[in-house]
Amino acid sequence: MRFGLAEFLGDLSRRYGAQPALGHLGQSISFTDLDVLSRRFAAWIQHHTDLKPGDRIAIQMPNSMQYPVVFFGALRAGLVVVNTNPLSPPDELERQFNDAGVRALVVYDAFAWRAARILRRTPVTCVITMRIADLHPRWRRPAINTRIRVHGAGPRYRIQGSRPLVRVLKAEAGQLWQQPEIHELALLQYTEGTTGPAKGAMLTHASLLANIEQIRSRLDEAGVNTPQVVMQPLPLYHIYSFTLVLTMLSLGSYVELIPDPHDLKQLSRAFERIKPTLFAGINPLFIALCRHEEFTQLDFDSLKLTISGGMALTESTARRWQEVTGCAVTEGYGLTECSPVVSVAGPGSEHLGSVGRPLPRTEVRIVGDGGEIMPSGESGEIQVRGPQLMQGYWKQPRETAEVLRDGWLATGDIGQIDDRGEIRILDRRKEMINVSGFKVYPSELENVISAHPDILECAVIGLPDEECGESIKVYVVANNPRLTTREVREYCRERLTSYKVPRSVEFCRDLPRSSVGKVQRRELREIALRETRAG
Repeated sequence: MRFGLAEFLGDLSRRYGAQPALGHLGQSISFTDLDVLSRRFAAWIQHHTDLKPGDRIAIQMPNSMQYPVVFFGALRAGLVVVNTNPLSPPDELERQFNDAGVRALVVYDAFAWRAARILRRTPVTCVITMRIADLHPRWRRPAINTRIRVHGAGPRYRIQGSRPLVRVLKAEAGQLWQQPEIHELALLQYTEGTTGPAKGAMLTHASLLANIEQIRSRLDEAGVNTPQVVMQPLPLYHIYSFTLVLTMLSLGSYVELIPDPHDLKQLSRAFERIKPTLFAGINPLFIALCRHEEFTQLDFDSLKLTISGGMALTESTARRWQEVTGCAVTEGYGLTECSPVVSVAGPGSEHLGSVGRPLPRTEVRIVGDGGEIMPSGESGEIQVRGPQLMQGYWKQPRETAEVLRDGWLATGDIGQIDDRGEIRILDRRKEMINVSGFKVYPSELENVISAHPDILECAVIGLPDEECGESIKVYVVANNPRLTTREVREYCRERLTSYKVPRSVEFCRDLPRSSVGKVQRRELREIALRETRAG
């Protein structure tokens, strides 16, 4: 491969040099630092391991400056990166490492106990551990590592032959990195999916670089073509935040990485300190921040662009964020299989409920149940074609053939394209509810119900029903303990067609979420079915 992400970083280093590129917890590194440190990591791989180009390396770390260093260093050694959720349970790690054939692992020490339990049953032979303050001045590291324990400290563990990342980067200061033949594949990005075990989407250097350029083109249309100050609280192991960071670095932006987005106090203080011009989030994070007193008292004059992706944004959340910050939310749509962005609204021309027009060089069509192309305004499955599409699913040709047909990706999402050419997402095909032959989309109901002033958020599922095929149940997180089931249903009756009104309402303190914060409807349905069988 002639030009990949490693060359992409080299080009950024030449253009932006000593400008700050990345930071967290009050420390930053420049584009040159990122370039040099990633070369050192690649040199260590080449001189001290038997890893060869094409081998897989898993990164299991929270947001930190070390993450991009390791990512680019791995690619410079010709390796294929497997972005891994740091909080994955041991059995899931074992399944993923064996499926991907992972041979090396870079892991945050507080999470390493999970991997330690299963490594002997995987192909992993090389383990590097990192701590949150590895790239901070030596005198500050002990205090930061003691004070900041992302998601808490884990139990004691021992991994024979593991190496600390700080020593790896220091030891290779005088050794030369030798550029190998870069493997076409850059990432195995495991999708959580709606059914079955996660699958590894094969994303190439070309598909990721294409998506970066496509996103930049859309931003450029809106005049966002200069370096930004970016706050990124979403985890880098998720492809949405990962690609956004690469895109913003390509503009010469500074990116502040938030190790723990659940620590709203630290996030608020970081916001006040760096005064971002761009903030990236998802629906639950926007809700939490708009309820956090310290955050709502901040000065938001610097904030010019807020981006939402990864899951549906409710209209009530978008309105509340704009009320608090004075900044509209620009929503986009994507999938892991698309590296991931398919469409994004033009900043400054947002329409609530719309995820914008397809990116340049991206084709989107709406296909009916019989395979017919649906006209404007009609709903059907969203299908996508463009240079950002994955190669396929790792070692799963049958599943690949099911979704990739004649260059088009069948997304499994139901949507519409309006007269402006903008996409509206209705829901996942597999989560659609069939009530007496009528199609009900959970996202539509959630958008309506969450607008109730006493409801923070909700989740809608369908349950088997002998009379009408499926009945609707809604789980509600309320901010008013006196809110009743009757009041929720009355609110729905006033705003929804009768067959869309939930038959059952259950109040709960919180909702089950995926690693990036997306509500897991499938888990709620499984819980409800177990309770039904037990009852």
